[in-house]
Amino acid sequence: MQAVELPDEQVELAVEIFRMLADGTRIRLLWALRDTELSVGELAQALDKPAPAVSQHLAKLRMARMVRTRREGTHVFYRVENDHIASLVRDAIHNAEHASDGIPAHHRAGAGASVTPISADGVR
Repeated sequence: MQAVELPDEQVELAVEIFRMLADGTRIRLLWALRDTELSVGELAQALDKPAPAVSQHLAKLRMARMVRTRREGTHVFYRVENDHIASLVRDAIHNAEHASDGIPAHHRAGAGASVTPISADGVR
């Protein structure tokens, strides 16, 4: 079997991304930002967390290049850095839904899922 060649720098960046995802608050922040941009205050309210704590998490995500900012006057708005980060978080949440019993929320009718559920007999 041939060894898989990956540049060390890419592997280290991937490790840092997964390190950032190893925190529930940061997962929730990225989930909230997956399709929109929000201010620290809006994120703090959505997560029911103190704004300083949310700000610290966002700073870590920004340093890891997982979110970007846009300043408008005195307000700073955050959004995910790119579609890959949004997809990574979305896939992690969807995978977690599959790990539990029942039909995952992203497969239920009206959930806007792009995946058609497969029944136990393999029929879509």
